[in-house]
Amino acid sequence: MTAEQPLTYDAFVELATADSAVVGLVLKGSRAHDGMITRHSDHDLYVIIADDAPTDLTRFGGHRTADLDLVIVSLTQFRAAGMPGFERYALARAHILLDRLDGDIAQILADKARLNADEAFQDSRGWLDAYANSLYRSLKNHRDGRPLAARLDAADSIRYLLELLFTLDRRPRPYNKYLEWELVRHPLPGWDTDVLLHWRHEPPRRDRPDQDHRLRAGERRPRRLLESRELHEALTSESAGQPGVRQAQFEASRLLDQLSDSAS
Repeated sequence: MTAEQPLTYDAFVELATADSAVVGLVLKGSRAHDGMITRHSDHDLYVIIADDAPTDLTRFGGHRTADLDLVIVSLTQFRAAGMPGFERYALARAHILLDRLDGDIAQILADKARLNADEAFQDSRGWLDAYANSLYRSLKNHRDGRPLAARLDAADSIRYLLELLFTLDRRPRPYNKYLEWELVRHPLPGWDTDVLLHWRHEPPRRDRPDQDHRLRAGERRPRRLLESRELHEALTSESAGQPGVRQAQFEASRLLDQLSDSAS
């Protein structure tokens, strides 16, 4: 394409589809989320090339305009994308435009959308610890008359809590842009979507930080984190052989009970 005729999304899809080295085309971003498209939305497109297959399309690697953003990768690279990493959620909700591997592209995306039990077990421990510590620091800063530090720590705790809740459901956490979209269409089991979205519509109140802390702890019921069906399965059914599981459960329960008492 010339400068007078920039490469368009439709033109590139036609070009890529005609190339036998291309085994998959995957669209991610706003255009893969119903109702999220605006006049500013571009087309974020993964172009998946068979391993070691020659193609002229590599010349478009890194192409980025207001209309089209291309990521050209080998099949092996595509399998690894976001595993782990920032791209995982985007690919978990991506749309498949082309799958020449009899469903393999779809399976790769499905694997990205679902954390395995060992992964959920390891990650949930870290997110729970980060959430509890941020919440506790916020409470102590509020107690000691440090409102700015208290609010910053409380804001940090929201991120860690969301990471934890999605990990318990064995899903990658959505970007903030798609949080409401995700929760409305795919609610977290056992959690009230309206309560979780309360943070977005009602920012923390300066006069009642304790109220906000109880909300973030799960409406003063932090033990719900440990009663999650998915967490129970991850920690007992599929990961029961891992050392320290029951000790981790005990320590998490003890810490959350302490935080609940502090926030009351």
